[in-house]
Amino acid sequence: MNLSLDRAKRVTRRGLRGVRRVLRGTARRGYARWRRSIQVRVVTSTLFISAIVVAILGAFLMQQVSSALMDGKVKAARLQLDEGLAQVQRDLGTTSEDDNRLNAMVNRLKARSGPSGLYEVYIRDTTEQYFDGYATNELREESVPRRLRDELRHAPAGSRAYTYGKLSYVGDRPSERGLIVGGRTGQYELYYLFPLEQEQRTLTNVGRSMAGVGIVLVLLLAAIASLVTRQVVIPVRLAAQGAQRLAAGRLEERMRVRGEDDLARLARSFNDMAANLQDKIGELEDLSQVQRQFVSDVSHELRTPLTTIRIAADMLYESRDTFDDPAVGRSAELLQSQLERFESLLADLLEISRHDAGAATLDAESLDMRDLVLRVVGDIQGLAERKGSKVVLQLPGEPCMAEVDRRRVERILRNLLVNAVEHGEGEDIVVSVAADRDAVAVAVRDHGVGLKPGEGQMVFDRFWRADPARARTTGGTGLGLSISREDAQLHGGWLQAWGEPGNGSQFRLSLPRVAGAELRGSPLPLVPPGAGDARPLFAELEAGD
Repeated sequence: MNLSLDRAKRVTRRGLRGVRRVLRGTARRGYARWRRSIQVRVVTSTLFISAIVVAILGAFLMQQVSSALMDGKVKAARLQLDEGLAQVQRDLGTTSEDDNRLNAMVNRLKARSGPSGLYEVYIRDTTEQYFDGYATNELREESVPRRLRDELRHAPAGSRAYTYGKLSYVGDRPSERGLIVGGRTGQYELYYLFPLEQEQRTLTNVGRSMAGVGIVLVLLLAAIASLVTRQVVIPVRLAAQGAQRLAAGRLEERMRVRGEDDLARLARSFNDMAANLQDKIGELEDLSQVQRQFVSDVSHELRTPLTTIRIAADMLYESRDTFDDPAVGRSAELLQSQLERFESLLADLLEISRHDAGAATLDAESLDMRDLVLRVVGDIQGLAERKGSKVVLQLPGEPCMAEVDRRRVERILRNLLVNAVEHGEGEDIVVSVAADRDAVAVAVRDHGVGLKPGEGQMVFDRFWRADPARARTTGGTGLGLSISREDAQLHGGWLQAWGEPGNGSQFRLSLPRVAGAELRGSPLPLVPPGAGDARPLFAELEAGD
């Protein structure tokens, strides 16, 4: 028995939780639709406001109808009372009569109400101390409220009064609400008791009719609001969809123009804007194409004379010790170093032109990122020693395998490490490697000057340097980080930067472990631990941005 009860309770709880989830989901979807749709907001607002207005008007009209109905009933009751008092005064006078005469008078007055029984009659002789009075249809004495009796007792002769109360009967007849009017004539008090059942039915029917009309009116107003807003919302919605397609690159997108109203003017303005944007973007694309072609052509054309100059410079450099004038030997060394810098710039320009032309390809192979990091660190170890920096490696014990292009990833890591050494102010450079199920990451952290506010958004721009006046010993071209970003995006990865003034900076390379897979996260944090409470400056540059 207890097991069955526990099972029933568990089933009930699960059912209640399911109902709550359904209700929450429905409410969440309804709220989301209400937020996204102007039409839904207008219709719901119209429903709410019109329901309040209709309810207020309905209550006011019901009060007016009820007051008018009761006022008419009171007037008719007073007229009936006046006739009854006149007959009592005429037939009974001021002399005391026997019980039969009073009973007969009550019956005669009741007979005037007709077969439907519009009212009941109650008469009382005030000279009889213990006499309760006579009433029709076995009407109980308490049907006449005591406050009404007291009011007539202390009022002058000929006074009239009325009130509302409950009519009670002897026997099985149920009690009902009624209007009681009374008056005095001589020694007699006469009361007419009018049941209000018919009036109550009338008010109920009127209320139901008004409620039905109100509901229909509210729904009609909502339908009108929906129709009106639809005529406005649909063109606006079409304009929004057109703007989205225009933003997605479909420059030929245009809106249909209908009529000459405000919406038609909006459509024409949108079309004019789209046409101007298409023209300007076309001009910019043509100019960009010319610039890219110029850079590519110049880079290729410079390679032939540069090769000849390189041969002559190599001969001069190898013979520098045989020159009689030391200045000539020094000039040969300067020529050699500047040619190396020029060749580096030319190689970067060629790489940028390949990325711009979409000709860059990925030669992916499965490699351990730890090996790539160790190789690049070995290449720049001499530079780090000259700058007084020490490279600290934080490598995991397990292989960090990923499908990457060796040449491009090594170039990214070399650029990041050279920049860290160049701007590290002789402090330690920390290189961290981590991997998870879907991605691998390498973070290069320096403790140098860091990045100023706003520089985090410009660090990957072409030819940008943090301090143009800063003396550079490595002969950088200003294209390294830009090319690194292009290489990271070619892998479908991210290259991101964080920095704080005086607290150094950190660059993080995140790549998918499988070539072509979508990158959803990184196994390393962008902001290094213990970087302080200052808000970081970072630029998140993902593939396709």
